Amino acid sequence: MKITSSEYLASAVKPEQYPELVVPEVALVGRSNVGKSSFINTMINRKNLARTSGKPGKTQTLNFYLVNNSMIFTDVPGYGFAKVAKSHRQAWQKMIEEYLLKRENLKGVVQLIDIRHLPTNEDKEMFFWLLEKQIPVMVVLTKADKISKGKVQKHVSDICKQLNIPLSYPIVFSSETGLGREEAWEAILDFIQL
Repeated sequence: MKITSSEYLASAVKPEQYPELVVPEVALVGRSNVGKSSFINTMINRKNLARTSGKPGKTQTLNFYLVNNSMIFTDVPGYGFAKVAKSHRQAWQKMIEEYLLKRENLKGVVQLIDIRHLPTNEDKEMFFWLLEKQIPVMVVLTKADKISKGKVQKHVSDICKQLNIPLSYPIVFSSETGLGREEAWEAILDFIQL
C-alpha cells in the first residue's frame, strides 16, 4: 500500500463529534499497552502521527486518522490496564460500544494482541463480542520482534487455541521491523474493499 497522505482528523467521545467525512473506517482495539499507536505509525510510514506513550491508558477518546484521503483508522481507548475510576471505565465502554455498533462507516476491527502473552480475559471478551455482533475482525499479534523467531509459531499456536481460530488467521506484526505490514494492509483493504 502506497501512502500518499495521512493526518490526524479528530478526537471524539460522542457521535456528534465524529468526522463527517464519509469514507470507510477501520477501528483498532486492544490492551492499553499493546502498541496501537505504533501499529498506526508503521502502517502509514510515519514516526509519530499517532502519539505513543509509556503510560498505559493514555488514550481516552476515539482518535480518527485519515489515510490517503480515502479511509480512516480509528484508535479506540485501550482496555484492561488503565488506572482510572470504575465509573470512568464504564463511560469508555459505553462510548466504544456505541461507536462499534452504530457507526455506519465502520467496515471492520483490527484487534491487536501482544504475541508474548496469552490473550487476557478482556482480549477474549472483545474478540467473542465482535464475533457475536457480526463485526468483521482480524487479529494482529504485535511485538513479534520481542521474541525469538524460533518461538513465534508456538506463541501463535497457543493464542489461536485460546481464541479458537485457525493458525493461518492472525497476522504476526512488528512495528520495529515492519514485519506483517503488507499482510495487514491486504487484510484491511479486503475489509474496506478499496
